[in-house]
Order: sequence, then C-alpha cells, then structure tokens
Amino acid sequence: MSTLERLIESTRELLWERGYVGTSPKAIQQRSGVGQGSMYHHFGGKSDLALAAIGRSAEEMRAEAEARFAAPGTAVERITAYLRRERDVLRGCPIGRLTQDPDVMADPALRRPVEETFAWLHGRLAGVLAEGRDRGEFDAGLDPLATASAVVAVLQGGYVLARAAGSAEPFAQAVDGVLGLLAARIRT
Repeated sequence: MSTLERLIESTRELLWERGYVGTSPKAIQQRSGVGQGSMYHHFGGKSDLALAAIGRSAEEMRAEAEARFAAPGTAVERITAYLRRERDVLRGCPIGRLTQDPDVMADPALRRPVEETFAWLHGRLAGVLAEGRDRGEFDAGLDPLATASAVVAVLQGGYVLARAAGSAEPFAQAVDGVLGLLAARIRT
C-alpha cells in the first residue's frame, strides 16, 4: 500500500473509531507508519486528509449499495440484499456516525460528502422502489420517496440501537421490521 493509501485508510479508521477531534495528526502518523513530512507532502493539513478519508468512505458505501441495487431481482430482493449485507453493526455506519460529530457537521467541506452520500442513498432507494411499483411489484399507493426515507432512517436507527445495546440484535430486528412493512405493500 502506498504512503498516500496508508494515510487515507488510517484516517478512515480513526474517524470511524474516534471522530474528528480524536483523530490527531500524530494518531494518523502512528497508525499509518508515515512521518510528518510525508503526511504534509500529500495533504495540507488534517482537514484535507479527513476530507479524502470521508470521500473514500462515501465512495465505498455507494459502491457496496449499488452492487445490490443494480443486481437482478425484484425491488424487494435487491433492497433485502442491501439491508442484510454483511456489515460491522456494532461499529456503526462510517458515514452515519459522522453526522453526530459536531466538528464534521460545522465544516461545510467535511459535511458535503456526508450529505451527498445520504442524498444519493435516498434517491437510489426511491428509484428501486419506484421501479418496483411501476412493474407492479408493489401496490400503486406506495410512495417511493417517503418509503426510501423510512428505510434509511430505520437502517441508521438500527445502528444506534445496536451500539446502545452492545448487540447486533436490535439492528437485525429493525431490518426485519422494515422488510415486513415493505412486504405488506407487495401486490398480490
């Protein structure tokens, strides 16, 4: 892994574990094994490195979601595959956790990839739901935008409940619940 990659990956992990304030340049250097000179050769400062790391996390999250949303199958099958994909539930969502970091939310540049990622996820889910409704998989009364909002809210809330309980079970129950609500809208 190149120096640049080690810096970005180390910062991603530290942001996920500690948040922005807890991710000091010294911690990044220690985790990555990269010296201060090399770090500042690649990045102007901590915020530039954090932006690259957040951008990378956002890209990865979108790619993982898109792999499920673009797969063959019904809308419910694709959404189920996305919601049930393997994830480290107790660590939380690497993007969702950033919304609770006041330093990230106060900085428009750092907040932008977080906002864009959730907007993309909402829009992509709404698109899959609309496709399913238009193909007759769901009843005609399904509101794709509102339903996509509910799915994203349940997913992020499931992470919070799991972390609070110290168990992945609340996350699994939240996913089961939202899938049950979607199943109730399937046209028979």
